[in-house]
Amino acid sequence: MLILVLNTGSSSIKFQLHRLQERSPANQSTVLVAGQFENLAGFEDPSVHSRTLRQVNQRIIPALAGQTIDAIGHRVVHGGGLFTEPTVLTEEVITELGKLAHLAPLHTPQDVAGVRAAAAMWPGIPQVGVFDTAFHRTLPESAWRFAIPDDLYLDHGIRRYGFHGISLEFVTAQASNFLGIPSEELDGIVAHLGNGASITAVRGGRSIDTSMGFTPVDGLVMGTRCGDLDSSVILFLQRRGLNADAIEKLLNQKSGLQALCGTSDMRSVEKAAKAGQAKALLALEIAAYRLAKYIGGYHVAVGGADVLVFTGGIGENSSSFRSLVLGKLAPLGIKLDDSANQSGATGPRLISSAGSSIPVLVIPTDEARVIVAATAALLPIA
Repeated sequence: MLILVLNTGSSSIKFQLHRLQERSPANQSTVLVAGQFENLAGFEDPSVHSRTLRQVNQRIIPALAGQTIDAIGHRVVHGGGLFTEPTVLTEEVITELGKLAHLAPLHTPQDVAGVRAAAAMWPGIPQVGVFDTAFHRTLPESAWRFAIPDDLYLDHGIRRYGFHGISLEFVTAQASNFLGIPSEELDGIVAHLGNGASITAVRGGRSIDTSMGFTPVDGLVMGTRCGDLDSSVILFLQRRGLNADAIEKLLNQKSGLQALCGTSDMRSVEKAAKAGQAKALLALEIAAYRLAKYIGGYHVAVGGADVLVFTGGIGENSSSFRSLVLGKLAPLGIKLDDSANQSGATGPRLISSAGSSIPVLVIPTDEARVIVAATAALLPIA
């Protein structure tokens, strides 16, 4: 079975072609070819998607060796309240997804455009959507409900949804394996840190709280998103003349690290901080402090965590940011092993010391394998 995985971002497409042998576990699929196209100008134009997928097709043709792909699995950021499981992307489903664009304005329109472009590029090939929000379907109402009138949820779907669920599903399973704890018994905290960042409380292997909310703008300080913000700030800005589109752009694209120190790239922020630039030092302190507060709260939420996990581009690769965050967690008895943290090792690894109250792990995420497994389960093709 040949499965093409497409991960469409706000201005990028990542792809992987997987071969899954009959009767073999989906997590043992072989990656035949992988790549990405980034910083795609005019990505809101569907023709850009079509042009990019033609390049993807050229890249995978040699690996196909005359065969055709059997299915396409897509990462879809927002499933709203409708899509809480992997779903075959029929025309009806695609239309419904288009109606959710306001919930993830940087991603959902691109997701839909990517699915339509793939259908045109590989006509007749079944497509499956795997939703970042689905892992959080287990949130209790006490966590997902906002303290606002009922009709705003019932009529408009305003609630906490949570994101990064595909990554969380993979990383939670990896943490269970690493610690030798059955997944249904794992109580932990997972920080997915990248340009978009979130943290999730996992109890009994299930999401019970998460920092991102109605949209991905909530929670932690991110590359260009503000994270937690007093909602009255939005009213203040409206009264000062900013319209909804301008405010949305401000909170999603002009805030976070970008607003604090002039760059959204953590590597550049850390380089500037090492050079002693005050704005960069402050940006790191704000981001680390916000994350440490969430870790403390979620330690309580899960009834005492078995593990703290870092994942995502920053979580996996920035030893200095991990050190900054963990340095604030001494009251919880969490202790870092500096040598292990800075080792540059790959794969799942322990970075806490023997005297730490709980283990701290770094686990590289692999969303594509989750998408392959979900696609294969939904479309069993010999």
